[in-house]
Amino acid sequence: MLAALASVDYVTIFDDPTPRELIARVLPNILVKGADWALDQVAGREEVEATGGKVVSIPLAPGYSTTSLVEKIRRGSAVSQDAAAKRHT
Repeated sequence: MLAALASVDYVTIFDDPTPRELIARVLPNILVKGADWALDQVAGREEVEATGGKVVSIPLAPGYSTTSLVEKIRRGSAVSQDAAAKRHT
């Protein structure tokens, strides 16, 4: 869904404990993090700012959570698969 946004150039996943190495390779113009992260704790901040990029902190929206969204998608997928399996038995 993110990749479909006109303002998004690139979406990826990573397996490292932090995205610092990935951010250092991609060097985005803007690095956005939720306000629950102090700017001095944002992985990749130094690399982005060193190349003239900007790190932006955005406020959290109550009731919205990436973790919760992923769980809803997973549950929906599991429910859909179960329903499909029952239709074919």
